[in-house]
Amino acid sequence: MAKDAPGMRGYRSRNQNGLLRDKRDDTHMGTIEKQYDRDLKVRSDMHLGNYLKQKGIASLNDLVTGK
Repeated sequence: MAKDAPGMRGYRSRNQNGLLRDKRDDTHMGTIEKQYDRDLKVRSDMHLGNYLKQKGIASLNDLVTGK
């Protein structure tokens, strides 16, 4: 499988309508920190969905890009 598009990290599957699949909310933050080489200063077993809700961030993309 080839990378999805220039500038994208890794391989992301798409939904039937062609949009990129959302990252699961139960992904551990340790995985996110390792994948994106960031230290978010949270427990590694915290779930992504809980972190985004606490910080008021809409999506993983907004977290990574700083929007």
